[in-house]
Amino acid sequence: MSLVSKHITPPETVRIRRALLSVSDKTGITDFAAALHKHDVELISTGGTRKAIEDAGIPVKDISEVTGFPEIMDGRVKTLHPKVHGGLLGIPDDADHAAAMSEHDIHGIDLVAINLYPFEKTIAAGADYATGVENIDIGGPAMIRAASKNHAYVTVLTDPADYARVLDAMDKTSGTVDYRLRQELAAKAYARTAAYDAAISNWFASTLEIAAPTHRAVGGTLAEVMRYGENPHQAAAFYTNGDARPGVATATQIQGKQLSYNNINDTDAAFELVSEFDPARTAAVAIIKHANPCGVAEAATLKEAYETAFRCDPVSAFGGIIALNRTLDAASAEEIVKIFTEVIIAPDADDDAKALLAEKKNLRLLLTGGLPDPRAAGLMTKSVAGGLLVQSRDNASVDDMTLNVVTKRAPSAQEMADMTFAFRVAKHVKSNAIVYAKDGATVGIGAGQMSRVDSSRIAARKAMDAAEAAGLSESLAIGSVVASDAFFPFADGLLAAAEAGATAIIQPGGSMRDDDVIAAADEAGLAMVFTGTRHFRH
Repeated sequence: MSLVSKHITPPETVRIRRALLSVSDKTGITDFAAALHKHDVELISTGGTRKAIEDAGIPVKDISEVTGFPEIMDGRVKTLHPKVHGGLLGIPDDADHAAAMSEHDIHGIDLVAINLYPFEKTIAAGADYATGVENIDIGGPAMIRAASKNHAYVTVLTDPADYARVLDAMDKTSGTVDYRLRQELAAKAYARTAAYDAAISNWFASTLEIAAPTHRAVGGTLAEVMRYGENPHQAAAFYTNGDARPGVATATQIQGKQLSYNNINDTDAAFELVSEFDPARTAAVAIIKHANPCGVAEAATLKEAYETAFRCDPVSAFGGIIALNRTLDAASAEEIVKIFTEVIIAPDADDDAKALLAEKKNLRLLLTGGLPDPRAAGLMTKSVAGGLLVQSRDNASVDDMTLNVVTKRAPSAQEMADMTFAFRVAKHVKSNAIVYAKDGATVGIGAGQMSRVDSSRIAARKAMDAAEAAGLSESLAIGSVVASDAFFPFADGLLAAAEAGATAIIQPGGSMRDDDVIAAADEAGLAMVFTGTRHFRH
């Protein structure tokens, strides 16, 4: 029966007399053990934890002395014993429990400090299958769940950061822990085991190539509580999931104020886009605003790439996010700081660039140590009412696609280079997406429209606006190419691009009216290429 069914009221405070300490992460464990000892708490421990405590000169009892049974099977079996779990699950105020504990010589355990084998770190480091399996903790989660279930009487700790909180409570109350704190720590413990099991189950699904497991778990570790979400009335927090993929979650923040919810979302979009460009081949810069690129370019240097990307939409670039695929240098930094920028993210930055940016106290500089692999597999999730949508990451690359020329005129070498550039960018533009590009730079971007022809017209308008801002009389779209993230259902969007001055089109193809669209392209003298791959991004 449960506590509720037996009407046993949990005690407001519980005196800590006996504690079990068994941790993989030994941060602060000897200091914690010493403090517990000062409160006359009997300490029980296992393996390496017991040795660390013993080496610090603190009295501690080995778990085998409690169970009367040695650790066996390379430590796989050591705490899975009635004298451990009976001590964690027993209800002292229940007569039947108390009688059973007395009969079987089981002594209560009032506090457990346990953290788990580092499974997430192990697989993130690329461990093989056998190593991954061996790093699945069994005894730890079992004890955590048992202690958490019996939080009415047991204090459970899974995070070294909570040691001070418990000791503070004990110092103030002559060695007791209050019920509210026991509840909060139990809730945190269950979340920890849930995230741990999520990591394991998702690893199995990925390793065994099970695309749609019957149950899909999602877990994360709190990185920071945010001031608010997309809007001030929304609460928000940022969680990491142990993925080692270079990006905003793994970056080191060198300077600047706390990142906002929108900053993190936009910075992730920017860095994923710029990672499409191999830094060994070319320097590349992406400027993002509201999760959409407002300018992208590649060039021989970052400075040139930034200047050309900025030209695409200088108005939207104000207050944007800037991502670079190479080490940020002083020449590039000097250009970037000429306008207000929220975030810069790059694999690295040299000392001169850091010194220059340091003058801009609010500008966030994030360094990742590398670029994410755009071809790497991964999962993306999105919540909907009553459920969760899960899909694999769009890791298709235009470099791996067969590009089929479908028009009478074949594209020139320059047109083909610009088309592959534009299709890389279109992959990261919200649908419906249209990208005008010329000479390795975007010159007009139409994003997130309900119809593709509207996106074409907006992108053309942006190209004209950019020309006017640069003091030019002719639209930047003249002589450009156009990329579409999905097929043109009608010829109108393609013809709008032609009217704007585009000379070549790259699109997936696959429409029922492909023949009509191809005929329209031929009549307009356009070259057109089909990729066979769509890049919807909602």
